[in-house]
Amino acid sequence: MILCGYPKAQYLAHKDEIDGAIRSVLDKGRYVLGDEVRAFESEFAAYVGVDKGIGVGSGTEALHLALKACGVGPGDEVVTVSHTAVATVAAIELAGATPVCVDIEPDTFCMNPNLLEAAITPQTRAVIPVHIYGQPASIERVVDIARRHSLRVIEDCAQAHGASYGGRKAGSFGDMACFSFYPTKNLGALGDGGMVVTGDPDLARTAKLLREYGWADRYVSAVSGWNTRLDEIQAAVLRVKLRHLDADNDRRRQLAAVYDRELHGSHLILPEPRPQAHHVYHLYVVRTPHRDELLRHLDREGIKALVHYPVPVHLQPAYAGLHTAPLPETDRAASQVLSLPMYPELGESDVLKVTAAISEFERTR
Repeated sequence: MILCGYPKAQYLAHKDEIDGAIRSVLDKGRYVLGDEVRAFESEFAAYVGVDKGIGVGSGTEALHLALKACGVGPGDEVVTVSHTAVATVAAIELAGATPVCVDIEPDTFCMNPNLLEAAITPQTRAVIPVHIYGQPASIERVVDIARRHSLRVIEDCAQAHGASYGGRKAGSFGDMACFSFYPTKNLGALGDGGMVVTGDPDLARTAKLLREYGWADRYVSAVSGWNTRLDEIQAAVLRVKLRHLDADNDRRRQLAAVYDRELHGSHLILPEPRPQAHHVYHLYVVRTPHRDELLRHLDREGIKALVHYPVPVHLQPAYAGLHTAPLPETDRAASQVLSLPMYPELGESDVLKVTAAISEFERTR
């Protein structure tokens, strides 16, 4: 069986280091917001290229925290996309704001900046571009438009650890940026975890207050906050994995190159990195009008491809009232995208089995 992703493989690849890091935490006896969290916050912020990191409980909570730190709340609108994990939109609603979705670029699946300005109203307070699948969004254009309208930019980097545009890491362009450390991510924990990063000391200070009951001093709430803390064990694991992130991303790019080579000339539309972008292939996503047939064929061949995402947020029952303009590219992508197996420990021979199965599908259909 060839899986689309396999988090255990990364644990096994770095088992001795990870086990040692976990033992160290257990021996110290401090399990929440201790030395490991502080060290990881500093190291990861430096990796992204900003000053401050605030470790939180999940990627969703990172977005929620960033929105609240930016003063977004009831009566405000936040522009984002519908072709994303539902967490992006859920976080906006958690903040009490109204999500407004614009369409995506057909080649990158990221927010189409040409449509952003038309979605801005007097109620708009922020924009959340999503660096989806490991591909940076057109972030400089998004930031430029947002600045002209005095809007905050919060980058959703849940799938873009280590991605860059023009030599700058994803997460270093906006006012704040949010990362998920869910186990399947390029930088994945052994459970949930997330981080907000920012170069703005005032936003960092506010976010740090909000993540733990608004405490400036223990047990004294300076502002109204809540509990979304990163634990020491996850931070220790992530510190180990951060040391290997660039090498793991290089491996993803090598596997993507094999897919590119073997699938060249097929009927599939292959991922195309944006010019000046460093794509880190959180997922290797192809598109085809025959997606469902191909998915069934691969399953019969013991290959577990997946669909990210089969139902865009605006078409899900819980979000039936979501405010959007027509989203034809989003709707089309939802019916055509297919994620092929991709993780650093995947063997090239496995990639060749996947591409051979796709070639067989094309010959026989």
